[in-house]
Amino acid sequence: MKENATRRYSADELRARAARGESRTDAARIEAMSEAELERSIAADPDWQGVPEDWYLKAEAVMPRPKVAVSLRLDADLVEEFRASGRGWQTRINAILRAYSQARKTPAAE
Repeated sequence: MKENATRRYSADELRARAARGESRTDAARIEAMSEAELERSIAADPDWQGVPEDWYLKAEAVMPRPKVAVSLRLDADLVEEFRASGRGWQTRINAILRAYSQARKTPAAE
């Protein structure tokens, strides 16, 4: 696995890693921050740019629907290209189809 590859851990696994000293989170530094320092740190995070302060007021928990297995005939070169892109190739095809579906539902800007 690549050094910077994303990996999923359960909460129990994360607690066990932290207990063994394997956590890379500097919890002491975060705990020592004042509320103002924490707010500045969040505001400086590029992933937070453009997110409205009241984003959570309209947030809604949505459970994903299960995937449905289908038999689909695709051009061989497309399948080869997606497979060559690595793990998650079917998920990427799903995302492309979802984007297409949503674009069709959005009225064209006139």
